[in-house]
This record gives sequence, C-alpha cells and structure tokens, in this order.
Amino acid sequence: MVKPKGLLLFHGAGGDKNHPIFRKIEQEIQIPVHTVNFSYRNLGRRRPPPPVLKLIDEVIEATKNWSDVLGAPPSHLLLGGRSMGGRVASMAVANGLKSRGLVLLSYPLHPIGKPEKLRTVHFEEIARPCIFLSGDKDPFGSPDLFNEYVQLIKGEVTTVWLEQQGHDPKKDLSSLINPLREWIAALR
Repeated sequence: MVKPKGLLLFHGAGGDKNHPIFRKIEQEIQIPVHTVNFSYRNLGRRRPPPPVLKLIDEVIEATKNWSDVLGAPPSHLLLGGRSMGGRVASMAVANGLKSRGLVLLSYPLHPIGKPEKLRTVHFEEIARPCIFLSGDKDPFGSPDLFNEYVQLIKGEVTTVWLEQQGHDPKKDLSSLINPLREWIAALR
C-alpha cells in the first residue's frame, strides 16, 4: 500500500470547514489537509443539510478536485470528517469511492436517544483502514455500541476514546491529534 498523500475532511451538519478540530489537525498532521464546506453551508444562512445522496455526490466531486490539485489518485487520499461529514465520506467509500482510508471524528452511530436507528448499514462495504475518534460521553454512540458494530467493517479499525468528552471535544486535543498522527504514520 501507499503512504497517504493528503487528508480531505468534511464538516458536521451544523458546522463548517473552520471547525477548531479541523484547524488543529491542519496545524499538527504531517500530510496536506484540506477542509471542504458542503454547498448548503456556502449559501451563508443556516439551513439543514440536503439528502445524503446529494452530499455523497459532493464528497465524490471534492475528492476528484483535490486529487487533481495534489496530483495523486483518490486511492492515495484519506477521507473523512466530523459527525455527518465523516458519515457521508464513509458512505461514499462504501459506494465505491477509492480512498487510502477513513478518518471519522465524532461519528454519529445513531441519532441522540435512538440507538435502535443505527447508521451502520454501509459498514459491511468498507474495506479500507478506519480510525474512529470520539468522546466516550458522545450521545451519538457509546463505546460499547461502537465496539459491537465496527466489527462489520472489513478494513482494519482503530478506535480512540477521548475521556470525559462529548460530541464536540474541546479539552486536550492532543489526545485526538497524537493517535491520529501515529495512525497515519503507521499506514503503509
């Protein structure tokens, strides 16, 4: 396998490409990092996200564009994002988008208070290395539930639990950055 040539990140439903975690990753990670706003966020007003299929198309287009900029095929890029952005990136990869692996920050395993509505149907189609970085108090999925369902993924999975953190980790971001940096360096 090839060392990753870059990391492309997509924001959560209520956020944008300037999320503090994305800025920290850009400063600390050893490969080029590019963050993207979904088109609905660029309209300048607070709007709900469009249907997931439209967002998947945007992930595919952004991946192609950044692949061209870097001069590297999509199979050499890490894809991912925070919350909804990571979920959509993982769905694009499950649907056939080439990538080197997935970086999933605060992945929304289920809606808050609805663990029966799992967002894991596509996991069985993912055959790339994945890293999940989430707060151990995230209401979108407990560590126990994650450990049960990430086993569906065919690629190697790494999970990192940020202690006493919720869906939007703010304290001690080195507990997120250091494992991510090590995971990227270990990819061969």
